[in-house]
Amino acid sequence: MRVRHNVRAVLLDDGQLVFLRRRWPGCLPYNTTVGGGVEPYDVDLEAALRREVMEELGATIGAATEFLTLTEPGEKVTVVRHYFRADVLDMDLNRRGGPEPDDADTGDFSPVRVALDASAVAALELQPPELVDYLSEHAKMWGA
Repeated sequence: MRVRHNVRAVLLDDGQLVFLRRRWPGCLPYNTTVGGGVEPYDVDLEAALRREVMEELGATIGAATEFLTLTEPGEKVTVVRHYFRADVLDMDLNRRGGPEPDDADTGDFSPVRVALDASAVAALELQPPELVDYLSEHAKMWGA
């Protein structure tokens, strides 16, 4: 069985959490964490995370700390999702790159900022539930 690794970022910027608002053609918009698949040329998980954050937000981040790992077994591929917390050092949407911004089929995605509290996180309807539970319990102390 193949294992695919995925990196996801929960970002803090000026006391707020930063997520992505995705709008796919023909689908309802939704909110998600920044991130994606680890590529063969990525040196490690953190390098993949930094690449994904730059591609999707045009942002650079400070130290990244993994706080949650979830495994989704499948018939042919097991996906391991690595969730990291990091501070945004700077962001310029004009620096975004990679395949997503240039592909009309991937839809539109833009940053969304929310307060560091459980009700704001719950209102986003993020998936998976384990991430929401973790953020509801821990996000407040990240701002301290």
